[in-house]
Parts: sequence; structure tokens; C-alpha cells
Amino acid sequence: MHFEYKIKGGDFANAGNASSQVKKILKQLNVDHLLIKRVVVSLYEAEVNIVAHALEGIIKVDIDAEKIILRLEDKGPGIPDIPLAMKEGYSTASPEVRAMGFGAGMGLSNIKKNADKFNITSKVEVGTQLEIIIYFK
Repeated sequence: MHFEYKIKGGDFANAGNASSQVKKILKQLNVDHLLIKRVVVSLYEAEVNIVAHALEGIIKVDIDAEKIILRLEDKGPGIPDIPLAMKEGYSTASPEVRAMGFGAGMGLSNIKKNADKFNITSKVEVGTQLEIIIYFK
């Protein structure tokens, strides 16, 4: 199964919609609720990162009998120092984003904690790509 979701930067009113859709699909597939939680936490954090930091992005979701693969690609400022961005509490979110309750600097580390495989690449002034794999067993 393959699904795609387009994400608009700055659209906090719809942030989390893709995560909610994937949650519904996994429930319909009778996936274990703890595994759904890991997928939704990872995807929500990554989705909000696109909304908070990028101009736009796309989420590609592939589900097979063994795993779910989440690929997120955005167009935006990119991340100049990925190891620093991975540290809990580090954030480049704007004051406006923080005032809305986002940008605590936990997103990337939460994604990594919930993923079985996690890969991030980024190019400054181009964008960032994430690949998150979570196995069903």
C-alpha cells in the first residue's frame, strides 16, 4: 500500500492530518496499538517539523506485511548541523512557533527513539529528507 500527503509550511491548522490518516489505516489493518503509537509519534513529529520549518513537503507512506516506511522530503532552509539538531532541547523554531506550543527541540530525537531505522539527510537552502522504518515484529 502506498499513500502520499502534501504538507504546506506554516499550515498549523492542518498539522497532524497525515498522521491521523495513517493511524486510521493502521487501525483498519489491525496493527498492534503500541506499534501504531510509535508510527504516529514519529510521523507527527516529522510532519510538524515540515509545517514549522519548511516551505512545503511531501510524506510518502509504504506499508507491507513486515514494515511501514515513512519518507518525508521538504523544501526549506535545511539543517546545517544534523548532530546538533538531534540533541534534545535544541531548536531553531521561531518565537511564533514556540508560542503555539511547538519547537521544544524534541522532534528529531523522538522520531529516532520510535523508529527501528532512521536516516536523515539535509542540504542547506534546499531541504531535508527523512526515512523512518518501523517493523511490525
